[in-house]
Parts: sequence; structure tokens; C-alpha cells
Amino acid sequence: MEVPVKVFNTLARQKEEFTPIIPGEVRMYTCGSTVYNLIHIGNARFYCVFDTLRRYLEYRGYKVFFAQNFTDIDDKIIRKANEEGVSSREIAERYIDEYWTDAKGLNLLEATVHPKATETIPEIIAMVEALIEKGHAYESQGDVYFSTKTFDGYGKLSHQPLEDLEAGARIMVGEVKREPMDFALWKAAKPGEPAWDSPWGPGRPGWHIECSAMIKKHLGLTIDLHCGGQDLIFPHHENEIAQSECCNGAPFANYWMHNGMIDVDHMKMSKSLGNFFTVRDVAEKYGYEPIRYLMLASHYRSPINYSVDSIEQAKASLKRLYTCRENLEFTLRSAHNRGDSFGSEAYRNFFINAMDDDFNTAEALGVIFGMVLDINTRMPDLSKQALQEAAALFDELTGVLGLVYNRKEVQVDDDVEALIAERVKARSEKNWKRADEIRAQLKEMGVTIEDAPQGTKIVQINA
Repeated sequence: MEVPVKVFNTLARQKEEFTPIIPGEVRMYTCGSTVYNLIHIGNARFYCVFDTLRRYLEYRGYKVFFAQNFTDIDDKIIRKANEEGVSSREIAERYIDEYWTDAKGLNLLEATVHPKATETIPEIIAMVEALIEKGHAYESQGDVYFSTKTFDGYGKLSHQPLEDLEAGARIMVGEVKREPMDFALWKAAKPGEPAWDSPWGPGRPGWHIECSAMIKKHLGLTIDLHCGGQDLIFPHHENEIAQSECCNGAPFANYWMHNGMIDVDHMKMSKSLGNFFTVRDVAEKYGYEPIRYLMLASHYRSPINYSVDSIEQAKASLKRLYTCRENLEFTLRSAHNRGDSFGSEAYRNFFINAMDDDFNTAEALGVIFGMVLDINTRMPDLSKQALQEAAALFDELTGVLGLVYNRKEVQVDDDVEALIAERVKARSEKNWKRADEIRAQLKEMGVTIEDAPQGTKIVQINA
């Protein structure tokens, strides 16, 4: 199946028509977090962006096999474990559990597979052995390094020649590599660190090799789409390409998509600057959904500035969406049957055109708000069929973006319905005294109502 989706391919530095290896199927990988702390709002961007990309590809008819890893062994995890006097595994499992809490709040779909580095050790060792055998890696005092000079394509993702990259590189204290640009595939064990047996002695994998091994294990030698933040282009993704293509003798990923970074009040987010926010911090004050909305309100490749104003604007925009959907539901109760149509196809096509053009969620949201304005303007005159059509389209398009997922259906008791009907009748007869009495009676029952142009609307029910 041919789908005219275009994406900006970092590898080619231009928009390209997206053509997967197997027609109708997409093999997609996104680098997940290193699980030593709660995810922060910078992490939230790539999680929300590429979750929505996956949703859109499925909406367009693709079968998506989506892998998103957990880095569950790393220097930061080991450091945190030592500080707390617990095992690295305990730290990793704790923050994987915390990830799932935030993922649910952000309405992230579960990936097809969530591999862990510690569950991929045999595959990692096999890849390192193959790289040594092919002359692309070497052992040095229990460490194993990839030799960047053996790969002619090194630098093709970041579009920098090896000579330029070498200019700013140096060998760190404790490293025993031959060249400054060489990177660790396997690290010899240090006292007190978790380790696995290997042909080079006890040790643990380097950061870059784990993603290559997971992709090979779960997705194959060549994948369609590799995603991540712009900060991962170099060195992480560059190194993934080098080690995978040298080991496998095949292209690693045909398309690379990278999201822009997040500033806080126009400054780089940093713990030292005191402007570092976890998703949990922000959600406790503003809710999770405004975070997701904010991440999609700009084009994914553009930078985002997080501020109180920006998250408040996201909340206000979501309120407009929720109000429209609630009014649709309310108006449907008393709508009349006629044969007219809302005209969904035009909005659906505008939405698809926006998303097909390098996944432009900002423009797609513009289409949705244009639809909302049209619905609000025409709502009193629309038939039941047209209102149902508008509601279905609203759910369809917001669902693709993973938004408006906290909508709750109001359950109304028969006695409440009867009182509301009596009040509507009293108002039609201009019996304002009786109407006010019923409003007060409903309030005592915990039901708050509002008189809207479409009629009497329940806005709150207190248990």
C-alpha cells in the first residue's frame, strides 16, 4: 500500500516520501530514557511526538512494529544506586515503574516491545565479537572499542567529516583507546559495579551498542524509521550507524526523524540553573494533558519554550476542545432528525494533508480548531445526523493526536432528569420563581447547571 507521507530525513537533510521496506508495514525504533530518575519535560517531547507519529501511521493504514527501549544499566544508574545503598536493578525497576505512571498520564500507547539493555547481553556480546572479527573493534585491558577510522561513512548522519569531529575529541582519564573518536562497546568491570561474563572478562555494555543489539534482535538488520531527540544525533545515533552497518553489512535505518529541544523561559533546561522540571512536577500543578498538547502545538523539529504562559495557553486550548465536545453531546439529546450532513471529508483531508507533510501537528491542530469554530457556529441548526457526524470526526482527529482523553460522560439519575425537564418547562412558561427553586434543589443534590443557548446543561455533579 502506497501512502504519500513525507518526512524530513536527517540522513538526507531533506523531505522524502516515506516508503517502508515492506509495503504496508513499518518497523520503527525510538530511544527511550535512562531509568535513574523521573522523566523530565524534555523527555516528554520525544515520547509524545513519536507516540503521535506511531498513531498517525496506524491511522493511515500501516501495521507498525514499534520498539522503545529502557537503558537499565548506565553510569548514572550505578551512581544513584551507590548513593542510596541499593542495587542498580532496584533503581532501574523503580524508575521503569514510575515511567509507566507518567506514560499513562500522557496517554502514551505501549510500544510493541520495550526491550531492556540487561535482557540483551548475549546479543550485545555477539555483536561485539563480530565487530572484532571483522576488524572494526579491538580489545584493550578488558575494554572493547569501536575503531571509527574503519568506517568510511562515519559522520554521515551529523553531516560532519571525521576530521572535523576529531578536532574537538580527546581521550578521557582511564580510557585506553587508540584514537580520540573511538568509542566503547564493552566496559571492563570496576569494583562494586554490576557485571556480566564476556570473552574479554567481566564487564558491561557501552551505551551505544545496546540500541543496535536491540534493533537487530527485535526489528531486523535494516529498519524503516529511527527516532529521537536532536541531541542524540551525535554521538549516539552516529555510533549506532557505524557499529550496526559494520557488523551487519546492511543499511541500518532508512529514515531518521529528530525532534527539536525544549528551553525553559528561553534558557537551556539545567539542574544547575534551577529550571529543571520533571513531568510529574508539571502534571501535579497543571495536569498531564496540557503537557502533551504543548509538545504537539509546534512542529516537531522546531524548538519549544516551556513557561507558565505556554502551559496555561495549552490548558486554555484544551478547554476549548472539551467544551465543544461536551456541547455536542448535550445538543444531541434534543436534536431533530433531518437528512443534512456536517461535511467531514473536507476537514479530514485538510488534517491528513497537514500530517502527511512532515508530520505537521501544529497545522493539524489548526484544522481541528477550524472545525471547532464551524461546529460551534452551526451547532444550534444541525440535525442529529450532522451532530453525530461532527462528534465522530472530532473524536477521530483528536484521537490521532492522542488528545481529549479525559472526557467523562455525565451519568444523570432519572429524578435529576425529571427536575431539569420541569425547570425547562417552567422557564418556557416564564415561571422564574419555580425555575430558581429547582436550580436550588438541584444544587442541594450536588448538581450544578448552566443555561446555554442550546438549553440547560449540567456542568458539575458532586458525589
